[in-house]
Amino acid sequence: MTQTSPSKITKLNRVERNAWTKRKIFDAATKIVGKYGYAEASVARITEEAGVAQGTFYNHFENRQELLDQLLPKIGIDMVHFIRERTGTAHAARQEIERFSAFFDFIREVPEFLRILNEAEYFAPIGYQKHLDNIATAYVRILRRARHAGAIIDYNDEEFEAIVHMLMGARGYLSRRYSYVGGNVTAAPEHVISAYQKLVTRGLFVPERKNGRDR
Repeated sequence: MTQTSPSKITKLNRVERNAWTKRKIFDAATKIVGKYGYAEASVARITEEAGVAQGTFYNHFENRQELLDQLLPKIGIDMVHFIRERTGTAHAARQEIERFSAFFDFIREVPEFLRILNEAEYFAPIGYQKHLDNIATAYVRILRRARHAGAIIDYNDEEFEAIVHMLMGARGYLSRRYSYVGGNVTAAPEHVISAYQKLVTRGLFVPERKNGRDR
């Protein structure tokens, strides 16, 4: 989360200042929802954390629910950009492992993410669905490029969508199991990375043989 110095803030034009203020509110909402949950994330708590007046809040959001519905998709887009910056230009399989590792780096930077994600389905269903759609769309696009490059074969777009949700689910459950420990977020153990790499690059089961040939 980058900080803007007071001298730079005074030089912002109106559009830039509005964007900066809205970002402050999003950052504050991330901390408050991560700490108290959606149900206790009041406008008063969020604006106090952001250091802005409640009237300023309503210049950017019609009500509290509108902010909550926008929060998870906003964090999700930040996550996509974060992961993209940490993904090289190696073979598609290596890139997928880099994306997997970068996800765990992201949740260490935004430890509130998992609680926000887990509660969103109930408290901010519009935002939850938009987040899933955004991530799935971006991920399917990546898999299509890998297919075009010949790194993936024998999968159609509908299967890609199913695979994307499998991979998204895997990240969520693995982060719960291995990264959130004692209230802190830790790096994913090496055996988790290696297990994911083997699953992605080799598959899980040996092909069934019939009459001495692979089926």
